[in-house]
Amino acid sequence: MATRPKIPGIAGEFLAEFAGTMILILFGVGVVAQVAAAGIGDHDSIAWAWGLGVTFGVYVAARISGAHLNPAVTIALAVFKGFEWKKVAPYIVAQFLGAFVAALLVRWNYTEALHAADPGLTIKTQGVFSTLPGNGTLPFSEWGAFRDQIIGTAILLFLILAVTDVLSTPPQANLAPFIIGLIVVGIGMAWGTAAGYAINPARDFGPRLASYLTGYEGAFRDQTGYLYFWVPIVAPIIGGVLGAGLYKVLVGRFLPAEEPPEPGRIPTPRGDENVEAHRG
Repeated sequence: MATRPKIPGIAGEFLAEFAGTMILILFGVGVVAQVAAAGIGDHDSIAWAWGLGVTFGVYVAARISGAHLNPAVTIALAVFKGFEWKKVAPYIVAQFLGAFVAALLVRWNYTEALHAADPGLTIKTQGVFSTLPGNGTLPFSEWGAFRDQIIGTAILLFLILAVTDVLSTPPQANLAPFIIGLIVVGIGMAWGTAAGYAINPARDFGPRLASYLTGYEGAFRDQTGYLYFWVPIVAPIIGGVLGAGLYKVLVGRFLPAEEPPEPGRIPTPRGDENVEAHRG
């Protein structure tokens, strides 16, 4: 009889969140660097690459940590889905570190292109690493961006809970990561104008810090000089809790009751469990 590996402890979950978030940012920040610094691609390629980054990151980490990859997701699951509060801080640290390391790799790899496109490392290419109100060019205020991030992250958490709720109609055959990636593509295409759809504090602050440490002196400010960095940290957390709460109130409480899955994890389709049982 085959022996199942032990369920990983917090160290394994920490590493999975780190690795999954790193994969997410390698694709997401990498594509923006390619578009902004090299002129290869456009808005649609950015939206699709971010969605693919989410998909691949979730496939990397889902079985071990639940693949939150986003502090807004972690906090919302702790508030509404029974995720252990003692794990919240380690998950968030892992997510920030994964995003930070990935951004450093992108910064290193695209050094020549970034310096050719923007020798002074200014606001022109700052958006490669971090978000800005109106994407740095359109007349959106910081508070307009704050509003946008609450709405965008609320949509994200509402749909993540819908897709992963085993009491509803979740995707089968391990397709949940793919569907979650499509959610991010949709948000990018529909909600990317006002604030660059960070919808993830780790996605924004990790690369923002990496860019600051590698020459972007204005990384924590927006195009007006406002100390903007807090907006894509605070607003997504508020939006995530709001979206998860709305799902519970509008949909979740009306679903038929069954035994819930382990808190904070993407459910395993029953078909997969049967296969494992037959393997013995």
